[in-house]
Amino acid sequence: MLNVKSKLQTCLLYFYFLGGTLIIEFNNDEILFLEGETGVVGIIKVAYENKMLFIATQNNEEIVQFLEKDDLIAVSNFKKDKRAIRSQAYLTREENSPLVILNKEHPSTKRLETVLSVGDRVCLNCNITPGTHPEQDVLCSCDSLSGLEISKTETGIKLNQYFDKYTIEKF
Repeated sequence: MLNVKSKLQTCLLYFYFLGGTLIIEFNNDEILFLEGETGVVGIIKVAYENKMLFIATQNNEEIVQFLEKDDLIAVSNFKKDKRAIRSQAYLTREENSPLVILNKEHPSTKRLETVLSVGDRVCLNCNITPGTHPEQDVLCSCDSLSGLEISKTETGIKLNQYFDKYTIEKF
């Protein structure tokens, strides 16, 4: 029923399939990978109190988003490159790297392979242009992950539906 492939997993994994939702628990030193057919989404916790995310918008403005330690950093990669996901998650959480939002017509949107969203809830969607959404509740993903809604819990995440293609690894 549960497809756990990671040999690096060091904690107990609890899951509950109740009322169409799935709860997956993991620690702050771990990363959860949701594995789609043509892409992967990696999720870590912010893990720090009083954290801020700086978002550079298309209008040359900067938005400051205040984060809670159990908020999510979700990173989507269209080439299934877990190393790229880990790198982007690290830069965001540990190095306070700002998030840059592009205009939908910007030529770089066609070359983006890794995009991210930070907050308490993320909806995966394959029908949006990568890197163009300043609101942090939507993230571009591959088709097979589109429609998943990821919400934070104190000790992990809650998915809006059952999903068994995931692993938990050391971050």
